[in-house]
Amino acid sequence: MAPRTRLAATTASGLLRSSRRLVTPRKSPLATVLTASSVRSFSQLNSHSATDPTNVFASFGSSSSNSKSGLPSYFSSSKRLPTNTVIRFVPQQTAWIVERMGKFNRILEPGLAVLIPFIDRIAYVRSLKENAIEIPSQSAITADNVTLELDGVLYTRVFDAYKASYGVEDAEYAISQLAQTTMRSEIGQLSLDHVLKERANLNANITAAINEAAQDWGVTCLRYEIRDIHAPEPVVEAMHRQVTAERSKRAEILESEGQRQSAINIAEGKKQSVILASEALRAEQINMANGEAEAILLKATATANGIDAVARSISQGGGAAQNAISLSVAEKYVDAFGNLAKEGTSIVVPGNVGDMSSMIASAMAVYGNVNASQAKAQASKMVEGGNNKQIQELQSKLNDAESGSNQMHNEINRVMDERLNKR
Repeated sequence: MAPRTRLAATTASGLLRSSRRLVTPRKSPLATVLTASSVRSFSQLNSHSATDPTNVFASFGSSSSNSKSGLPSYFSSSKRLPTNTVIRFVPQQTAWIVERMGKFNRILEPGLAVLIPFIDRIAYVRSLKENAIEIPSQSAITADNVTLELDGVLYTRVFDAYKASYGVEDAEYAISQLAQTTMRSEIGQLSLDHVLKERANLNANITAAINEAAQDWGVTCLRYEIRDIHAPEPVVEAMHRQVTAERSKRAEILESEGQRQSAINIAEGKKQSVILASEALRAEQINMANGEAEAILLKATATANGIDAVARSISQGGGAAQNAISLSVAEKYVDAFGNLAKEGTSIVVPGNVGDMSSMIASAMAVYGNVNASQAKAQASKMVEGGNNKQIQELQSKLNDAESGSNQMHNEINRVMDERLNKR
């Protein structure tokens, strides 16, 4: 027997004798169980030492299944389970599940922990930190029958180590499958455009669905992020053409808006120009009208002043002034008829234009009648006033006017005869 084998056998025999001394005369069930367990453990130890003495203490305190398969599949780890060395220190943010004689006993919190040898076993180790699970790429069909390839990342955390250990066999695999099926279900309700635009809502819906199903597993889903979305090549090309067409449309709209605004600005400028021109023309016409009105007013004022002056002269001059006025009117009348035929225009003239003396006589008769009517009107006013002296003066003026009219006729006839003889 090798030295290591003898050492292991000696140690096992000493421990067996010590355990037998601990047995009380009453033979309590606990002591009996401890003794039986120790005997089985050291029997296994002897068998292991006979085959491979180097693995004797490596397998001490752990089950044969765990020594072969390692950690459970949840949060796959290459580390072995901690062995029962009576005194252990649990790391921060870690929970150890302790089983006593194959049954759940307690959960060890971070810090110092004391275990009973051969009876207590650390069955599961759960990390309470946030963990990222990569969701493999998968196919999903949208509501508008477009096949997409999607993958993502799921962030989880253990909130109940007991449920995470005994509620599901492999929580990571279960959550991964649940995330894939939920993502397919959610994408099947959306079109391609909504999948691309509403990624945040899609992630939130997947997270809510996973949390609802994973409550019994002691794991909560913090968030789910869709990482890559791969569409078929024809769909990608169609999307590129759509983007190009959309940008061309925007460019044409902007160009047309620019042309429209330019036309509006030009029309507005023309409108303002026409308005300003019309206002200038209006101001010009108003100024011209004001000038003409002032000219007419000045001319009328001058004419009125001249008439007043002539009237005053006539009223002050008596019969001689009347005769002079009549003579002036007759001369102007004759001169006007003399100038009618100088221009090549069609005019309407009185029928007796050849009898110049009768025309002059008619004009003077009209002028005499006007003077007589004025004198009579003035006389009637005098009569109404009842002033005899004024009536007599007016009567004398009327007689003078009649005599002056006769003299004027004679003088006109003489002047006309002289002019006719000269011609």
